[in-house]
Amino acid sequence: MASKKIPVLVPDHVYVPKHEIISKKEAEQVLKKFNCKPTELPLIFVTDPAIVGLGVKPGDMIKITRKSSTAGESLYYRYTVEV
Repeated sequence: MASKKIPVLVPDHVYVPKHEIISKKEAEQVLKKFNCKPTELPLIFVTDPAIVGLGVKPGDMIKITRKSSTAGESLYYRYTVEV
């Protein structure tokens, strides 16, 4: 008895936090706040399954909103690069 597998889109999965592209102005504010360059942030490939559907380009900054049992909600920023 064969069963048909239903594909799961990664961004819609319950364990994948919310990913969103931020504006250039907001990205500049983040870099100023943390006193860093974009390449000093953690990198994420444009082919990453979590962000494929967002239409990201190399050079975009991604804001990841994670749920935390201790902090409630935490923000994480990543810089997109090409493979």
